[in-house]
Amino acid sequence: MNYFRVKFNLNQKIMKKTLTLVSLLGMFAFTACGPSAAELEAKAKATADSITAATALAEEAAKTAAAEAEAAALKVSADSIAAVEAAAATASVANTAEHKHNTTPKHTKATTPTTTPSVPTNTVKAGQGRG
Repeated sequence: MNYFRVKFNLNQKIMKKTLTLVSLLGMFAFTACGPSAAELEAKAKATADSITAATALAEEAAKTAAAEAEAAALKVSADSIAAVEAAAATASVANTAEHKHNTTPKHTKATTPTTTPSVPTNTVKAGQGRG
């Protein structure tokens, strides 16, 4: 029985050393298989290029939106001016036509104001209610 215990203990020590060695080799292999410095630099450059392109696109979109807003404001002001001019022209034509028809002043009689009757129109008799 003692023989099995010694052999088991020996197998256990060998297995621990083997697993430790394999795990260390695995860590080194995993670290060594990572990206190289050139790959990291290329990735950083691609990211910077992407940010630059996105910024340029956003600036262009902002300029386009500002130009469209300015054009819309100019159109609104031009439409307002045209509407005011059209109203003024219509009013001047109407005033000229009215002035031609009313060349002589009319004399109107002075009338006295009429009084309204003091009798109420809606009289309620005693005993008449709402119910």
